[in-house]
Amino acid sequence: MADASVTRNLTLDSRDEAVLLLGPKDQYLRTIRDALGVRILARGDLIQIEGSNPGAEQAERAFQQLRQVLRRKGRLTAEDVRTVIEIVRGGGEFDANVTVMESGRGLRARTDGQARFVQALRTHDVVICVGPAGSGKTYLAVGWAVGLLRSGAVKKIVLVRPAVEAGERLGFLPGDLVAKVSPYLRPLFDALAEIMDPETVKRYMENDIIEILPLAYMRGRTLNNAVIILDEGQNATVSQMKMFLTRMGLNSKIVVTGDLTQTDLPKTVKSGLIDAVNRLKDIEGLSLVFLDQSDIVRNPLVTRIVKAYEEDPGPGRRLK
Repeated sequence: MADASVTRNLTLDSRDEAVLLLGPKDQYLRTIRDALGVRILARGDLIQIEGSNPGAEQAERAFQQLRQVLRRKGRLTAEDVRTVIEIVRGGGEFDANVTVMESGRGLRARTDGQARFVQALRTHDVVICVGPAGSGKTYLAVGWAVGLLRSGAVKKIVLVRPAVEAGERLGFLPGDLVAKVSPYLRPLFDALAEIMDPETVKRYMENDIIEILPLAYMRGRTLNNAVIILDEGQNATVSQMKMFLTRMGLNSKIVVTGDLTQTDLPKTVKSGLIDAVNRLKDIEGLSLVFLDQSDIVRNPLVTRIVKAYEEDPGPGRRLK
């Protein structure tokens, strides 16, 4: 028995958004309609989707994902549409698996946004992923790098973080330089320890197969056959970001992750991540991926906390 037909309505922000979302001469609308086997009617800022329950639900998810891409990039491409369709179809159309963790459990994309990130990692040499805390940016990037190392596709993983003074000055912290920067690098160690056997991580680090280091230590290096990941990219300056992105050698891949709402740089210093997103958005071979609250996979309370901090408290409600 065929699935009963359902209708889903999607209201857009404006007619201008509809024009960009549906594509030149409704090209993107037709692509989604034909791929998912649904009927789509667009009038002004309203999109009406009719079809089987799975098809209509997938079409609505596809439009929502494309709206997210459009808000961030200001435009859509046919490649964006094809990628999103593969993701919302799921199953055999898109492989969301990233690698196998030390526990034996598979690490995989758990949301449509995360799946777009994984797809970008597979198809581009440079990927910049921006999203809120808990959206899996670092975890997926590290897991993907470990998968490439295990398969022999690369020979080295380099994990990097800016050692930005977030509330404490390095000079006032106890211990030598290694002890001072270790707290900044701890999240990268934690991610690796969940994905790989700790003894293997230790052995790889002793043999320089895996490096975890502050961003400043990247100057002057060129890395071949490597995956190079910059975490907390919002805390890199413009010059540091340029320096990092140009460390890429032959058969290497670069990933930058960050959260634009959690910058620890002084107010007078421009974030290199913000600059890179604006400067590099049209560079061929580079992919920009934006995640949002719907991609947060930590405790559900994290989603509500992030939302509360993103909301403007309004006049009269600010603390003095």
